[in-house]
Amino acid sequence: MLHVLNAKEMKSADQTVINEFHVPSLVLMEKAALAVSGYVSDHFPTETKVGIVCGPGNNGADGIAVGRQLYDQGYAVYLYYACDPSKFSKDETEQKKMADAYSVPVTDDVTVLKDCDILIDAIFGTGLSREVEGEYALLIEDLNRMKGYKVAVDIPSGISSDDGSVLGTAFHADVTVTFAFYKTGQLLFPGRGYCGKVILCDIGISERAFQNKKPGYLALEEQDIFELLPKRKADSHKGSYGKVLVIAGSKNMAGAAALSARAVYRMGAGLVKIYSPECNRVILQTLLPEALLSTYEERFDESSLKDELDWADVVLIGPGLGTGTLQKKILTFAMEHAQMPMVVDADGLNLLSKDISLLKRPHMDLVLTPHLGEMSRLTDQPVSYIKQNLFQTAEEFSRENDVILALKDAVTVTAVPYMQSYINLSGNQGMATAGSGDVLSGIIAGLIATGTKASVAAPLGVYLHGKCGDLAKEKLGSASLIAGDLVTEIPNLFTSAT
Repeated sequence: MLHVLNAKEMKSADQTVINEFHVPSLVLMEKAALAVSGYVSDHFPTETKVGIVCGPGNNGADGIAVGRQLYDQGYAVYLYYACDPSKFSKDETEQKKMADAYSVPVTDDVTVLKDCDILIDAIFGTGLSREVEGEYALLIEDLNRMKGYKVAVDIPSGISSDDGSVLGTAFHADVTVTFAFYKTGQLLFPGRGYCGKVILCDIGISERAFQNKKPGYLALEEQDIFELLPKRKADSHKGSYGKVLVIAGSKNMAGAAALSARAVYRMGAGLVKIYSPECNRVILQTLLPEALLSTYEERFDESSLKDELDWADVVLIGPGLGTGTLQKKILTFAMEHAQMPMVVDADGLNLLSKDISLLKRPHMDLVLTPHLGEMSRLTDQPVSYIKQNLFQTAEEFSRENDVILALKDAVTVTAVPYMQSYINLSGNQGMATAGSGDVLSGIIAGLIATGTKASVAAPLGVYLHGKCGDLAKEKLGSASLIAGDLVTEIPNLFTSAT
């Protein structure tokens, strides 16, 4: 499990290592520079021409050190100082002295960089918080127009490391070599699109530098699948893996119920029962004969639904449900009488947005999985605001309503009340297709049914959902991927993890 830091947290960790662990800042710089120069030497021959643009501050100091190291290895290096060296920090001045002692070439003509095979951006680092203007903005725009392969040191200049926003203009990197921990702005769009491939390198700043003050964000990685997926015992039976009631589907929307229920089963749940209108009976029994079925018509019987709720260990409600008066009554009844974990998605969220007080229920874990439009209806905030404030929106709603919230976007964030939030690293643009969210809600419900805590099932489900999308994309490409392909890939998550 990875920690993801914002600018303030990264600076604090850096200063702790320097001031309290007594590791000189020049040692950290040398390691950071070795990570960048090592990337270049691993991928490009020494005949390569390398232009390095260095700004004021520690990022610029890293760049100068990279230039010295590459020059010493035989590369044709050109340092370009984006500001007067008299404005350099103490460490950057020291780096310049070393580079001068090695006779690393320095140019004050930016056009020299046009002939470089590699352009290394070391203008601004993770601490940038203001708009890039004037000569710096023009310089970055010039670099973006140049043909060389572009490498960013730690983060592309002009990208906010806190939220990924573009601060006026930003360097377009092919690869970003970052240090110690991922930064939030490297993982959220639009910053993610400017970073290219992000390579995380150890420079000697570990979790020890947090000093019991853990950063706010976590990210799951491949090895977490093996550790967090529930294991199945040899002497178990279907009752060992939970019973899930899927309240989903409406006329002409049976597919949503089938996708969700199939995902629940594929995640290992022992029994799945679909509660859906009678008109969906034949369709659902054909699409998913393994599922039990309970139906209603123009009215639903409260005692019957109460029996179904009492039967279940987990409830999933909303995919394709509809938003009419009858569906509102079903949702209200379910939320008032359920005493087990519940996952709410799609039309369940749209119905909740009309009566948010339904969230104030006791004795149950509640997981909501809204996309931006659904979140807008839940909060009465514009989509544009939510998109720019994903973590803030998710965390505030999660705390205020005591719910676990997976806020779906190109990068999904998951907030757990009064705990660390998660940012998702898996998935791709091919998953932007109808039914993808139905599969996610089924994955999460299946995880809960088989014994995973809801607070873990939500971020883990999001990660696994994205992994399914990545596996499907490898086989099918992104344009032709459909939601059913995600369900098809679920077994492949288990073959290596169990």
